[in-house]
Amino acid sequence: QEQLVESGGGLVQPGGSLRLSCAASGIVFSTYAMTWYRQTPQKQRELVAAITTSGRTIYAESVKGRFTISRDNAANTVYLQMNSLKPEDTAVYYCNAGFTIPIINSWGQGTQVTVSS
Repeated sequence: QEQLVESGGGLVQPGGSLRLSCAASGIVFSTYAMTWYRQTPQKQRELVAAITTSGRTIYAESVKGRFTISRDNAANTVYLQMNSLKPEDTAVYYCNAGFTIPIINSWGQGTQVTVSS
């Protein structure tokens, strides 16, 4: 059964950093692109960053230069390193398989990121 488990969120001050992790199971991880999304009560879920099986990456304009997506196929895990965090980065962050189009119907619980002083 496909499963996604996000972790690493928390409360951080503006300018701070966090590293999110997403552990995937039930899929052949190395054969899937992976994407990070985020959602707030005021906005629809939006794409944050994506990584292909070969390591090609794309980012939302709002996070370019601040966030870095990476993957560890041996650990079946995708990461999101978030630096220079801003209050507008506050959201619940989710991951899914697929390159910008989610493939797994059952989303994980997400991980809350709150940027506030």
